[in-house]
Amino acid sequence: MLQPRSGLCGLAVGAAVVSGTLLLAACGSNGSSRPAGSSSMAASPATAGAGGVNCGKAATVSASGSTAQEFAMKVWIKTFMRACPGTRIRYEGSGSGAGQTDFLDGRTAFAGSDSALSAAQINRSKGVCSNGGRAVHLPTVGGPIAIGFNLPGVGKLVLDAPTLARIFDSQITKWNDPAIAKLNSGTKLPSTPIQVTHRSDSSGTTDNFTSYLSATASSAWPHGHSKEWTARGGQSAKGSSGLVEQVKKTVGAIGYVELPYTIARNIPTVSIATGAPAPVGASVLTASKALAGSKIAGSGDDLVLELDYATKAPAAYPIGMVTYEIVCDKGNKPATWPATKAFLTYIAGAQGQEDLSFEGYATLPATIVDKVRSRINSLS
Repeated sequence: MLQPRSGLCGLAVGAAVVSGTLLLAACGSNGSSRPAGSSSMAASPATAGAGGVNCGKAATVSASGSTAQEFAMKVWIKTFMRACPGTRIRYEGSGSGAGQTDFLDGRTAFAGSDSALSAAQINRSKGVCSNGGRAVHLPTVGGPIAIGFNLPGVGKLVLDAPTLARIFDSQITKWNDPAIAKLNSGTKLPSTPIQVTHRSDSSGTTDNFTSYLSATASSAWPHGHSKEWTARGGQSAKGSSGLVEQVKKTVGAIGYVELPYTIARNIPTVSIATGAPAPVGASVLTASKALAGSKIAGSGDDLVLELDYATKAPAAYPIGMVTYEIVCDKGNKPATWPATKAFLTYIAGAQGQEDLSFEGYATLPATIVDKVRSRINSLS
């Protein structure tokens, strides 16, 4: 199990999330980061890098998408570029929907997405993947979607799926509503208005959160699931960093966001009553236990996963997500593919997975990770 450790340029759990493009410089021996474009990052051809990292052919690789994996990308890019100074990896945390569009329009080497491409998008990918190729999904990061809240005087809060659905659909509008009070016996709840906060951009986090509500509380959540927020009411914010800041500054707020963001901003999170003997909080351990039940649902060698949102296993946190790196199965861009493949090999390898050494990301099942590594080897 991944555990927090110090270092990593002071990233850890208290690091700020960088908005926009992530072009990470290497870290100095004192832990400080050198600015992008410093002499240490000068391009030079490389095939093998420090620490046994395979670098491929030096190139500048552009990617975009999921903000859920920005913390992970910061660590991965820093380590890879330190080992392979001839290659630059540029990752823009623009949201899963924007990342999918960038990839399908041929602007990036790969996309990061917290939700899978649709059948229509897979068909569209055949226009950007040459040699008869099509897009495939490589799950690389798992983690819980935390429900952060801002309610002064209330440090612990329990909710279940139907109550969450009614809150996020603006059916429950006060914090002392009887449905919330019933789940929090002994807690003095104020009459503060609930300020629901959701993503304004096309988001895989939204897709996963609404998939959870749709799967577990369909009678209270009539909206299905989508990367776009479709329920009524609430306030919106762009990106995970924008959403968590909105919750942080708004009394009475509640919002869904990846766990590292709530940790970084010291925001309390909801425990979920799943039907297990005790409510389950969002953590690396509890999310990993739930993700252990994931199954491959993609066709052929496409590694799309099906999550068990309705799990009642003890200590299994049900609101999880997986981030995919989306590439072509064949026909990737020749100029950048060797470096892209080397980077994907690193992040899916033992070192890349161990480098997620701060709290907030969950481990994927070993059988899934093994299939990802094998699939990367077969891509061209």
